[in-house]
Amino acid sequence: MVIVNMIADFELPFVFSLKERRKIVNSVKDRLKKFNISVLDISGEYPKEASIAIVFAAHNEKLAGEIQREIEEFLYKTFPEIEFYFDVEVI
Repeated sequence: MVIVNMIADFELPFVFSLKERRKIVNSVKDRLKKFNISVLDISGEYPKEASIAIVFAAHNEKLAGEIQREIEEFLYKTFPEIEFYFDVEVI
């Protein structure tokens, strides 16, 4: 069994307040619920940048890679206006 920790960083140049950023981050978190994963907002105080941590367990590294690709593709397709940067750690 492996545990995957993904950090998704993204910029929001069209956002001007923390309230607007929180609305977008909550939308991302809600849409990721379908993957049965843990998602946490780890953003700082700057409203134009956001980060979320995504953690899930998989039976093996191959399955973990497949789930990771599905999550990344889902985010790119669902939020085309946002450019995501992923940092992945497999334990």
